[in-house]
Amino acid sequence: MHAAARNAPDRTARFGFAFIGVLLIAVNLRVSFVSVGPVLANISADLDLPSAAAGFLTGLPLIAFAVFSPVAPGFASRLGLDRALWMSLLILASGIVLRSLPVPGFIWGGTALIGLAIAFLNVLVPSVVKRDFPRRVSQVTGSYTATQAAFAAVGAAVVVPVAQTSPAGWRLALGIWVGLVLIALAVLLPWLRRHGAATAHATAPQVPFRSPWASALGWQVTIFMGLQSIAFYILMAWLPTIEQSRGISATTAGIHLSVFLLVSVFASLATGRILHRGPDQRLVAFTTSALMFVTFLGLALAPGLILLWVILGAIGCGGLIVIALSLFSLRTVNYPQAASLSGMAQSVGYGLGAAGPVIFGGLRDVSGDWTLPLLATAVVMAVLAGTGVLAGRDRVISVPERPGN
Repeated sequence: MHAAARNAPDRTARFGFAFIGVLLIAVNLRVSFVSVGPVLANISADLDLPSAAAGFLTGLPLIAFAVFSPVAPGFASRLGLDRALWMSLLILASGIVLRSLPVPGFIWGGTALIGLAIAFLNVLVPSVVKRDFPRRVSQVTGSYTATQAAFAAVGAAVVVPVAQTSPAGWRLALGIWVGLVLIALAVLLPWLRRHGAATAHATAPQVPFRSPWASALGWQVTIFMGLQSIAFYILMAWLPTIEQSRGISATTAGIHLSVFLLVSVFASLATGRILHRGPDQRLVAFTTSALMFVTFLGLALAPGLILLWVILGAIGCGGLIVIALSLFSLRTVNYPQAASLSGMAQSVGYGLGAAGPVIFGGLRDVSGDWTLPLLATAVVMAVLAGTGVLAGRDRVISVPERPGN
């Protein structure tokens, strides 16, 4: 009785520290690469970059996400999950510093390291959630998704004033984010030592599991991840341009983007709380996908209601990313399998996310206006809704798989 009473506070403390650790990692998942866009003109002028090179600089992290995500589970299996997370944060800190140093070529090497580190962190955090919060997957996922979106919004707002007021300009504005990584490294180091000692003799879960690459359900989750990322990155890349082409001022378009980011934070939190209310995730996956279908259809056919479509799109995107990330845990039998599915889905997903805005822009060039690419994306969102119904069924990837998986 007394032992149980003593263990309860210990479990609460472990839960609280693990949750803080996840949020500290989440703080660093977007801000270091999202903050490049607002000062890209300064970087291009300073380094004399042509437009193509500048575009490649912003796209390099997404390429790294696609390339390195499948490698992350193997990295974690060799080092251990906690050490792999800490080392990924250390690589991220190194990349941020290198990117800001006034040495030729370091901006490219630093950016590549940032992409590598965030690719690993993106894949491994859902695995931590599966291991440490098996009964609160959606709530924790909603919290860390909202946290990373909130800090990304802050970073996008802060980076320009810092660049304008500092003699070091954009280098300091991009370099200050290493402070957030150092805080996470310092806070997580004692936990890493304690957790490593406690699990030094533990063996990996012995439950056999099927590779998600060989599973229809794994591919359903992966396609869902990829199609929802297309929606988000198209809106991030093209929404301000679409608005300005229709007579909306650049200032108002910027305000709309801020509204989008803010609403998506609350949508992520809300989705995390409702994801387990039903017997499975089919309804919430279909509903958020339908919101994206309506958003792109509305942008194409009723541009006068632009703020409505911005808000609906923010609700849809904020909810979809939480669902996609939660499915990595909900559709797997243990945390190594969750890491494997996460690596697969994020590799394919970010590949599609990187290609989406390029294809969207190409359709705009071919057709001469925004209607065709917007309607084509609406069709993709209809496919997303159908995929969400399949991926949202209450089942897991296992061995042997149940018929129909």
